[in-house]
Amino acid sequence: MSLFATTNSEFRSRRPRYSQAVQELKPYVDTALDWQATHGLLFRAPRSDSGASWQQSALVPTPVALAPSPIPRKEFEKVITLQPELNKLFDRISRDHEFLVTTLESLGTADDFTSRVFDMYLKQQSTGAAKPGVIGIHRSDYLIHAPENEPNAQPQAKQVEFNTIAASFGSLSAIVGDFHRFMLKRTGYEGLLKSGEISQYQLPVNESLTSIGDGLAAGFELYGQPDAVVVMVVQPDERNVFDQRFIEQRLWERHNIKVLRLSFAEIKVKCHVDNDHRLFVGDSEVAVAYYRSGYAPTDFPSEIEWDGRWLVERSRAIAVPSLAYHLAGCKKIQQVLAQPGVVERFIADSEVAARVRECFVGLYPLDSSSEGQAAFSMAIENPSRFVLKPQREGGGYNSYGEDIPKLLNSMSSEERRGYILMDLIRAPEFSSVLLRNGELVAADVVSELGIYGIWVR
Repeated sequence: MSLFATTNSEFRSRRPRYSQAVQELKPYVDTALDWQATHGLLFRAPRSDSGASWQQSALVPTPVALAPSPIPRKEFEKVITLQPELNKLFDRISRDHEFLVTTLESLGTADDFTSRVFDMYLKQQSTGAAKPGVIGIHRSDYLIHAPENEPNAQPQAKQVEFNTIAASFGSLSAIVGDFHRFMLKRTGYEGLLKSGEISQYQLPVNESLTSIGDGLAAGFELYGQPDAVVVMVVQPDERNVFDQRFIEQRLWERHNIKVLRLSFAEIKVKCHVDNDHRLFVGDSEVAVAYYRSGYAPTDFPSEIEWDGRWLVERSRAIAVPSLAYHLAGCKKIQQVLAQPGVVERFIADSEVAARVRECFVGLYPLDSSSEGQAAFSMAIENPSRFVLKPQREGGGYNSYGEDIPKLLNSMSSEERRGYILMDLIRAPEFSSVLLRNGELVAADVVSELGIYGIWVR
């Protein structure tokens, strides 16, 4: 990989080149699939009403790249070093009530889901149920900005978003790294690697599989009840179950902490809060509620789910994330952070603040302010430069290119307040080979780099 590339042209030219002749690569398939099956790199199969009973519990291999995609080492190491500072930054944001209120009130009524979470946050302030600790499980996502028309510029990791709720794939991404190390050692990628080279040194170890469980355990101790349990709040019919089960196993095998899996609807039915604000599932006291759900409106199809979440939030149980942390991860917060002086409100060290700002691209409001009106004009006149983002997590909600003017022109000025505009990160495509549904697929991909962070206080 491009260990020493200092320019965009060097980064592009020094990347390895993989064969796209997938028919010639079929000998790889059985080796790869069997390794996945024996190491838990799996999903549950999609549910089918017409399928046989055994199909309802069937497992399928997780889609993976057969070989790794290149990231400039300098940028990789930079964002690794930056993550603790981002953890501190978002913790401080979550503790600044005035900042959260001022920023999120600017959304008005444009986003019903965020407004509902915000109202719950305000309501929680008056409950008197003190949480004994805070646990943040974060993931900061980046793309490598390396425009082809700027060959002499330096490739840079630019932040896509900072996830504070239900950040997934911490377990499976670590196993994918093990998978690539195995495939390299076993096969040397013979027949796949057409030019360039890959060494074990270039495949860093990912410790997120163990560190997320250990972080939850550290927060669990703050609750002060060793016999309590952790509730992992999950989506019904979750397919990415093994990414979650590895965390559950770590908590049990390393820390002797029992994990129960419940949806928000099941929390409403099966849980209760006593007069001391303690949350119980039956006779089991809950110390931590770790959300792997709750980041999108689809997770709350009825008032039952909202009632289930409120049961957690009004109790002493440590919600991961807290309502303040959830709100701190909103796109509007990301956009406001990019304004002059806002990062510096939370980070006094000018050198650290500059390093944080270096990973930002341009971010703009779409409200009725002069900045918002200017951003609206830019998006209409040159939409290929931007991404249009709502206040959503989980992917699939963003708009690009010519879809941006169509969407903006269909909205009222009030509805536009719920969106932000972001400069498009020009990440180069890379010709890879994917293993999906048991078959090899040649595909041009863009690699996103996610850096996990744990914060406990």
